Amino acid sequence: MVTRTTTTKRTAKAPKTEKVKSARQFRTIKQGLEYLFSRTDYEKQSRYRYNVTTFSLERMEKLLSLVANPHKKLATAHIAGTKGKGSTATMLARMLEANGYSVGLYTSPHVVDLHERIAIGGKNVSDSELLGLINRIYPAVEKMAKKDAPTFFEIFTSMAFMYFVDKKVDIAVIETGLGGRLDSTNVIAPAVVGITSISIDHQQLLGNTIDCIAREKAGVIKKGIPVVSVPQEPAAMKELKKAALMAKASLMVTGKDIDFSYRFESSREHGPHTRICLTTPTSRFEHLKVPLPGEHQAMNCGLAIAMLDTLKAGGYKIDDSKAIEGLRDIKMSGRMEIINQDPRILIDAAHNAASIKALVGAIGQHVPYDSMIVIFGCGQDKDVKGMLAQLQYGADKVIFTRSNSPRAMYPQELAEMYTEICGKMCQTAMSLKEALRIASSAIGREDLVCITGSFYLVGQAKVMFKPE
Repeated sequence: MVTRTTTTKRTAKAPKTEKVKSARQFRTIKQGLEYLFSRTDYEKQSRYRYNVTTFSLERMEKLLSLVANPHKKLATAHIAGTKGKGSTATMLARMLEANGYSVGLYTSPHVVDLHERIAIGGKNVSDSELLGLINRIYPAVEKMAKKDAPTFFEIFTSMAFMYFVDKKVDIAVIETGLGGRLDSTNVIAPAVVGITSISIDHQQLLGNTIDCIAREKAGVIKKGIPVVSVPQEPAAMKELKKAALMAKASLMVTGKDIDFSYRFESSREHGPHTRICLTTPTSRFEHLKVPLPGEHQAMNCGLAIAMLDTLKAGGYKIDDSKAIEGLRDIKMSGRMEIINQDPRILIDAAHNAASIKALVGAIGQHVPYDSMIVIFGCGQDKDVKGMLAQLQYGADKVIFTRSNSPRAMYPQELAEMYTEICGKMCQTAMSLKEALRIASSAIGREDLVCITGSFYLVGQAKVMFKPE
């Protein structure tokens, strides 16, 4: 096992750790998951307030103190932003693994299975391991339930930290859930912070303007911790710079402070793809093929490499050629994924306007088709009008449907908004199954069906077409 040559500094004295004895409460994973899902889950609620009561880092720290503060025993890399967090986190993890490190990866939400959120070396946490974690954290949750009960995300994040400590990972790559400032993951003291593209999303919670949203995302920036970001809109970048200045943290931007460029090309060997170049005083990546399709993934890949280089400068032993090997065969579930060939069905979990725009562009570059039918459904808390406005530029036909999420918008509402925005005709279906039936009656051999708009809808599609 490879070890680091430096350790993460702690800026504050660790509070006294409280311990709660473990007790086996659940005999089956079904029982354990039922208990877990009975906790408050804001991912499934349509209305709630975004404040220090709803999202309490104090409550999160209390829960962690009851399970021996696992987050303080981990070296971590922290990733925030609006889109591309999961892809960036996965690429960074794979490059570290290729260099011999044991790497924990915590992402959210999942596409099909809750276990996807906690992984080491590309292997998801197992049923037995997850059950063990639930039984261990149960007494702590119950102790707190009398006054200030932890939420589902707080419990699950704590379990991820516990698991990574159990498995003695060298470093854990941690993706934020919602926002950053009040996110349950924001209790860690990372070795590096990465900020992906910031765009309008979750306006009801984070704010209606890009600067308000960026301010929340910038809440992950901590004293003296190096920060790497992709280029941002001016208002967003202003907030990042302000936060970095206040924290006395260095802020490096790919394409500005870090020599970075990308280009789209096509070849017989690789087909359509994007290549990037990134150079720093300690690393040199030239004409590297991006493993995931789309120019937005080129930006994510550049950020992952820049974060890797920051870790390298901080003492991690990194071989660039091994890092390149780690990127070679990455595939992301629910991102530009073809799940059926006849008819051709592509799924992508794009769930904000910027992501829909990137998806439309990526499909145009990478997937040949005569006509594209888009099956679309999204949550009420999204920039719905922005998403629909982008949808019109790629869809020849649109069928609006509803996922199994409690926050999902009704198809008729989406259809009315779509017609008002772009004046185009569309259809509605109350289920994904019905939407696919409508699509199949109109699709030709060279056409494409694209299912997008939410992780819930994409997850449903993936289960529906799961190989037997």
